[in-house]
Amino acid sequence: MATQKNENLNRRSALVLSATALMGALYPLVGRTDDGDDDDRRSSSSRSGSSGQQIALATTGIRANVVVVGGGMAGAAAAKYLRLWGGAGLNVTLVEPDDAYTSNIMSNFVLTGARGVSTLRYNWDQLATAYGVVRKKARLQSISVANRQITLSDGSVLPYDRLVVAPGVDFDNAYGLTAQDYDTRTPHAWRAGLQTTLLQQQLAAAVNGDTYVMTIPAAPYRCPPGPYERACVVADYLKTRKGPNCRVLILDENPKIQAEAVNFGRAFGVIHAGVVNYQSGVTGIAIDPVSKVVTYTDKSGVSQTVQARVVNPIPPHRASGSGAGGWMSAAGLNNSADGRWAKVNPLSYESTAVAGVHVIGDAAQCGLPKAGHVGNQEAKICADAIVRLLLGQSPDGAPVANSACYSPITATTASWLTAVYQYDPATQSMKVAANGGLTAGAAPTEAASITSGNFKQMGTWFNTLMGDTYA
Repeated sequence: MATQKNENLNRRSALVLSATALMGALYPLVGRTDDGDDDDRRSSSSRSGSSGQQIALATTGIRANVVVVGGGMAGAAAAKYLRLWGGAGLNVTLVEPDDAYTSNIMSNFVLTGARGVSTLRYNWDQLATAYGVVRKKARLQSISVANRQITLSDGSVLPYDRLVVAPGVDFDNAYGLTAQDYDTRTPHAWRAGLQTTLLQQQLAAAVNGDTYVMTIPAAPYRCPPGPYERACVVADYLKTRKGPNCRVLILDENPKIQAEAVNFGRAFGVIHAGVVNYQSGVTGIAIDPVSKVVTYTDKSGVSQTVQARVVNPIPPHRASGSGAGGWMSAAGLNNSADGRWAKVNPLSYESTAVAGVHVIGDAAQCGLPKAGHVGNQEAKICADAIVRLLLGQSPDGAPVANSACYSPITATTASWLTAVYQYDPATQSMKVAANGGLTAGAAPTEAASITSGNFKQMGTWFNTLMGDTYA
């Protein structure tokens, strides 16, 4: 019993440590597992890490099968920490059809040529070799809740004691556009990869005087600061590389900037003044994918038309598989009021509609923003809860998570946004905490200024986060 108490404390400390480190230095020390006093894990079975260190798996006595669907930020972290904290007897299978994951974080730098897409690719080899996660290269087809098993695209069937799904998001056909338009003519590039490269090529072909139009859907959407960050990066690129007469038109369906309002307001109105035209409360957006003519109604009710050279629509999105006929819909997991998201219990990320199935990452609805760092945090809370549940215990009743995001404003400067979230039993959701606890009206904290120092710290934050998730 003492050993198990220590294991629970170690797991809780890993989550709390990431929050305190972030708030203290803005270097999110997410989930370190090499604490010197962690004797329980070091005396158990171990596997060799990529740098030769011994990674010790917990000794729990668990004998169970957990299947994790999706190898993005949330799914990869969940698979890793389930093995680390659940021990060698907890069989973890990661189902992922792609050969690699391309990070959405930092992908805006691909648009300017500052990074290549290949620098953002991560695979799951280390999770297999160092932690013993079993990789299954296939796509989820259906979930049989009654039989506790899933069927994959290759026809195989995997049984589970607990199922974790981290499917990410799907994108609606919107503004008169189709999925084919997104892939070939008007890329949203809100899932990093081929569309990111296409958008980069279109921007590279722009000339002085051209207009770039970007749309922002009504919240919630993936990464609240992301669209405003992209607008700044593109504006900086166009005015310095293409000419001072280029314009960036932001058509935001929200009534105001959704994150970092002070710093993005300064970026639009001062740093990129004369280039960025930010319009909020926009409705009726329509895009011709061939002519690149964009029409919309501004917040005063006046119809507007603009001829763009590059159109970058970020369409509304939903939990992957939550559309008509999708596997999430078939399983009853898309149980939010609008049917677009999976409502979960933030103590365990178990679906509030389907027992034994946990939903994490961008697909979940629990009060946390949809972002890569958050997906990593949700994965750890979920993994800890599953280990406890498999041991016949209850999940931690007071989980804490942090959210961190750096936002480049120019090619050399950045701002940041951070918050610590705590579980609120009154609303059964995660809420921003302040002054050591839940405080009415508490909001995320943004950087006091836009600096080159923030830009340098952004690299440290990114490398630490990706290393914690995939290494």
